[in-house]
Amino acid sequence: MVSSSVLAQRKEKRMLSNRESARRSRMRKQKHLDDLMLQVGCLRQEKNQIFTAINVTSQHYIGVEAENSVLRAQTMELSNRLRCLTEIIHCMTVDGAGDGSGGVGGGGTFAMGLAVGEDDSLLRPWNPLLMKQSLLNSDMFQYC
Repeated sequence: MVSSSVLAQRKEKRMLSNRESARRSRMRKQKHLDDLMLQVGCLRQEKNQIFTAINVTSQHYIGVEAENSVLRAQTMELSNRLRCLTEIIHCMTVDGAGDGSGGVGGGGTFAMGLAVGEDDSLLRPWNPLLMKQSLLNSDMFQYC
């Protein structure tokens, strides 16, 4: 049979091997833990950068929405002005048509019953000369 000294050597060799294996295992675990901690740090930094980018983008979005709201209001106002001016032009062309004056501001329906040559400028508000003066003096074109 095998002597006790050989068994003791085998036992000691196995114990040393087990200790070395445990040491390598602890080192692997420590390295894995260090790698995970490094990864956590990188992910936290990336998270902070993403939150910062989201905040900047949100502020930019709020600014653009406010600007869009102003532009929508301006568009509505300008559309209403255009509609009103179109109606004025339509009224002027309807008034001047068919009276023999050949266009805008001649006799027409506003100067009802006045003799030729009478001053009907107050009754004909669409007189081109009066209209030109009133348009230039008005604040209608303040946004142009």
